[in-house]
Amino acid sequence: MRPISNNEIKRLKSLQNKKFRDELGLFAVEGEKMVGEALRSPFRVDSVYRRDEIGEEAMGRISSLATPSPVLAVLHKPSDIYVKDAAEIPGLVRQGGLYLGLDTIRDPGNLGTILRIADWFGIDAVFAAPDTVDIFNPKTVQATMGAIFRVRMHYVDLPSVSRHILESGGRVYGTFLDGNDIWKSEISTGRGAPSMIVIGNESEGISERMEEFVSDRLFIPPYPAGEPGSESLNAAVATAVTVAEFRRRMCTAGPAAENAY
Repeated sequence: MRPISNNEIKRLKSLQNKKFRDELGLFAVEGEKMVGEALRSPFRVDSVYRRDEIGEEAMGRISSLATPSPVLAVLHKPSDIYVKDAAEIPGLVRQGGLYLGLDTIRDPGNLGTILRIADWFGIDAVFAAPDTVDIFNPKTVQATMGAIFRVRMHYVDLPSVSRHILESGGRVYGTFLDGNDIWKSEISTGRGAPSMIVIGNESEGISERMEEFVSDRLFIPPYPAGEPGSESLNAAVATAVTVAEFRRRMCTAGPAAENAY
């Protein structure tokens, strides 16, 4: 049995708090699948703890899960995830590509699910407003189901990213209740110039500050049209529907006709 000190347990438990994750530059992942993906990823590993080595009682004390998993790994946070200098933005956006902009997503589960969606649909990068929930929150990490290790994400000033995309000849899309029907709208899929889809806050939608940079307003219509129903879609669900339509257009439209629908 591998002994684990109370000080080490205290350090590991502290990673459940953003303040200490930031101070230590570390975060934890749990579960055989997640730890396996972490070990195969470019992320730098600090340490790995297995229940068979440290004991069930110790694993229960360091785990953030209701039912502790057989293994937990501690990883170093990527150094480039927080972008504070606007001069770095051009280097984060290709001449083409499809991006997501997260305008203050608060729910850890929503963020994790959005990362999974970005992974599934091959989003080039996810840009999040600085006050978006921490991607290294244990609930977010678990909800990504490993996508955290494959999707490029940066916390950055969203208006600055939007401005760069628009100045590069790209488009910035947002979903609004008064937007244009997404099924009937012309959309640029990011083939020739960058396109970014902005996902608004769960309760307030896209902020007034970000709305100024949205070049195209889209609406996901309910079915049947005009029938009373839910007030709006969950942020992650809206992301999936919107991104799926952008990818469908890319697959069905030729290089010279991506906007012809």
